[in-house]
Amino acid sequence: MSDFQETLYEGYGQRFSIDKMLHDVRTEHQHLVIFENARMGRVMALDGVIQTTEADEFIYHEMLAHVPILGHGLARRVLIIGGGDGGMLREVAKHRDVESITMVEFDGALVDVCKEFLPEHSKGAFDDSRLNLVIDDGMRFVATTDEKFDVIISDSTDPVGQGEALFSESFYQACRRCLNEGGILVTQNGTPFMQLAEVQTTAKRMAGLFPDWHFYQAAVPAYIGGAMTFAWGACDADSRKLSLETLCQRFAGSGIVTRYYNPHIHIGAFALPQYVLQAISKPSNG
Repeated sequence: MSDFQETLYEGYGQRFSIDKMLHDVRTEHQHLVIFENARMGRVMALDGVIQTTEADEFIYHEMLAHVPILGHGLARRVLIIGGGDGGMLREVAKHRDVESITMVEFDGALVDVCKEFLPEHSKGAFDDSRLNLVIDDGMRFVATTDEKFDVIISDSTDPVGQGEALFSESFYQACRRCLNEGGILVTQNGTPFMQLAEVQTTAKRMAGLFPDWHFYQAAVPAYIGGAMTFAWGACDADSRKLSLETLCQRFAGSGIVTRYYNPHIHIGAFALPQYVLQAISKPSNG
């Protein structure tokens, strides 16, 4: 039995025992491994960095999907950028009122491998008739498409290598251009304790583009460094100021069963620690 040592940070990290190596391959784009771990179930890593585990993926996927879709209230067209493991697609597809889901993943081999080795992530969602799966570069897609979306979810890797473009100013601008009136963009934004500079950079880029921008957070154990932030950019400032009553109605109406998300969590997730607020120069009332 060997170990997997994550390489994301210098001098600090996490180690997983590899109880069984299931897949170890270099795709055209990245080094992909999937292995079994007694505590976390099946684990996927790309280029030495943990991406998802069966045990805790529900936290990440529920929060990045349901917060914007229920915050919007009338989302019919959803764009997912990245998300090749299928977990985000699974959660978005739970919304019956969503009429079309476009998913842009740059590594087609990743999708095939995850269907085979992480079937619980997608739970058949790749067969959903509303899905348009596009194998392309996410940055290129948002820069060139004529389509418009109500919600855009960027489920990217960390901003190194291939994932770097999905944190660029031009990416956020292109996403803003692709949003319908009242649209919402959310993005994975790392753990602020370890990656505060990334949060600051995103804040600067969102501030000039969206009438309402903020961050919300959730603690996902596999993403070492504490609570993780998600960036929020909304074309309508009311989307973030919904009452608990309204969110409860929308959540109940959706009929969706969750393991992490609920309306109280939705509202509370937007409360940020003081060091994060100071870093992004926002008063504590957001």
